[in-house]
Amino acid sequence: MWTRVIIAAGFVLFGISLLRAESDENPINKRHARNVIYVTWDGFRWQEFFDGAQKAYLSKDAGVDKIDLLTDQYWRESTEERREVLLPFVWKTIARQGQIFGDQTRHAPARIENKHKFSYPGYNEMFVGYADDERIASNNKFPNPNVTVLEFLNRRPGFEGKVGAVATWDVFPSILNVERSGIYVHAGQVPVPTNLPTDRERMLNEMIADAVILWHGNQIDTITMQSAREYLVKQRPRVLFIGLGETDEWGHGRRYDRYLHAAHRSDDYLRRIWELVQSIPEYKDQTTILFAPDHGRGSTIRDWTDHGAKVEGAEYIWMGMIGPDTPPLGVRSDVEVTLSQVAATLAAAVGEDFCASSPRSAKPLPGVLQK
Repeated sequence: MWTRVIIAAGFVLFGISLLRAESDENPINKRHARNVIYVTWDGFRWQEFFDGAQKAYLSKDAGVDKIDLLTDQYWRESTEERREVLLPFVWKTIARQGQIFGDQTRHAPARIENKHKFSYPGYNEMFVGYADDERIASNNKFPNPNVTVLEFLNRRPGFEGKVGAVATWDVFPSILNVERSGIYVHAGQVPVPTNLPTDRERMLNEMIADAVILWHGNQIDTITMQSAREYLVKQRPRVLFIGLGETDEWGHGRRYDRYLHAAHRSDDYLRRIWELVQSIPEYKDQTTILFAPDHGRGSTIRDWTDHGAKVEGAEYIWMGMIGPDTPPLGVRSDVEVTLSQVAATLAAAVGEDFCASSPRSAKPLPGVLQK
């Protein structure tokens, strides 16, 4: 009898050891990061991201007001210097400690898969993991029929009520389907949605009420960023999306000077987010940051302001990532990626498998998370 008990116990222990081995071999169960922050720079081109200010656009034709001042601030002779002076945190920190995708000179294009090449289709693609060209074909405010990775994570154990979004554009409540998903969303030119505002949130609400409206339905990035910071400090979310929009708006307005200034500020916002999370114990060395645009733009002096199905080159984008599980491979070469890979990457960064729930979704970005 005792022999049978010992043998049975041996099988149980063997089974447990196999389960542990399988768990240890599964990289999704070995993440150091408990949190992920995703930031978008709406419509920011890969040309400026990788090469800095474009000489031909430092002109009246591109809407530049003070050409000499803009040239002094952003023009340098070498590509490396130009992109560093425009986006210092990206190129001095993330490119050295994290990874960058989309450099076409390294045979590593990044592109969108949807055919429309504008915002709602782009945000749908990045958040659900695939293009839905038939149903998501406009920027109209209608509830997204697809389940986003944010909604998926908000339903996972340990993430309930810990998923939020703060963005400039007032279409995000529809894109993220707030009524169905139940996630926190503060988007557009509306007060901070809270019943117990902090002093900082009261001041933000005054600023929101008093701010000049530059674009209908779009908040200025400064207020969006301050609102996102306060939400992070106050609520301590595990998953946070921040959507910045001025790069797109100033691009459409053919103001290359303000387009560059908006990108420069977005880079600094990213730096401040990174430094903030590194100063908070529950985020320090436990947080991954991913950032990308929703689409590209035209590639000439005539159409750099535009994007859409008929704009050639507006399908090309870029992406960047930094975090405790991301090997410091810098600018990636010989790898093609798509915007649709963002969704599964966000989930995998916090140890969740979005593709198991949404088989149609693209797999995570290659090589961004240690095995």
